[in-house]
Amino acid sequence: MHSSTPGQDSSPFIRAVGRALPPHYATQEQLIAAFRELWATRHFNIERLEDLHRAVQVGGRHLALPIEAYPPLVTFQQRNDAWVREATALSETVVRQALDKAELTPADVDHVFFITVTGIATPSIEARVANRVRFREDFKRTPLFGLGCVAGASGVARAADYLRAFPKHTALVIATELCSLTLQREDLSIPNIIASGLFGDGAACAVLRGAEAPGVKGPRVVASRSVFYPDTERVMGWDVVDTGFKVVLSAKVPVLVKDHIRGNVDAFLAEHGLAREDVRHWVAHTGGPKVLKAFEEALELESSTLERSWASLREVGNLSSASVLFVLGETLENAGALPGDWGLVMAMGPGFCAEMVLLRW
Repeated sequence: MHSSTPGQDSSPFIRAVGRALPPHYATQEQLIAAFRELWATRHFNIERLEDLHRAVQVGGRHLALPIEAYPPLVTFQQRNDAWVREATALSETVVRQALDKAELTPADVDHVFFITVTGIATPSIEARVANRVRFREDFKRTPLFGLGCVAGASGVARAADYLRAFPKHTALVIATELCSLTLQREDLSIPNIIASGLFGDGAACAVLRGAEAPGVKGPRVVASRSVFYPDTERVMGWDVVDTGFKVVLSAKVPVLVKDHIRGNVDAFLAEHGLAREDVRHWVAHTGGPKVLKAFEEALELESSTLERSWASLREVGNLSSASVLFVLGETLENAGALPGDWGLVMAMGPGFCAEMVLLRW
């Protein structure tokens, strides 16, 4: 157990969070029109498709490619080749931006954690980025695949664990998700239709520094907690099929949030002598309207508490692992946090599991 004393020496701190979106943007109505054209001849109820798309409360999404570039991408290889190219470019953009915000250079980076669940590359994307931005030749690499929506929070937690062991080091957590390149056009299941309306493309990069690194600025990562829910592997994830990643998305996700998150959060906070009312800044993954409502109800939060998460959902959709880092970046820059404020980062994802990260300004 970590002490909850402010300014404790061992806690790493989050120096900055960079955020980047691809340049191609489509409103939800434009996307609905494209799907109507695609699915109208095969779907028994095209109005149901439109209702599901509007129900996710997403106003529009940024796309890795122009909308007209998607129909020719038929095979897994074609989609993944596009993913490698675009993920590398977007990751480079967000790394440069995050380092600029942190007033650091690539030579200052000791360890890079790269997160994704929307494509496969060996060497992984952070190696390709290294060749563009020129990290030192002795930088460490930890690519993380398969954690999905929870991974932005998990990445911050694992980077903080590393920095407790190397308190003079600097770590990057890059989360790059191009959900549009995973869409299965032949899959007319409700989960795929919901996913086609909810998930967007984007990248985020958090810069964390150990407690003994110079220029302490930003909230400290006091502690983290992972929670695994047994026998829930069919709640969320991928089935890997010939055409790529086929979404697994159960209606049980909001139910699991309602059933578990209150007890998980209360137990975690209690370990540090805290209660929910002590937390001023709540940073929740933008899982979707039902998930955010489940967070609010289970934790008895006022509707304005998660406004940054709601705004991110409306503006860019669910960016999988990058989403919670987008909300964290907004919180760092615009929440007006005061010294001594507590914050809690929360995300859930395939496993099914939860990750909580306790912050102190």
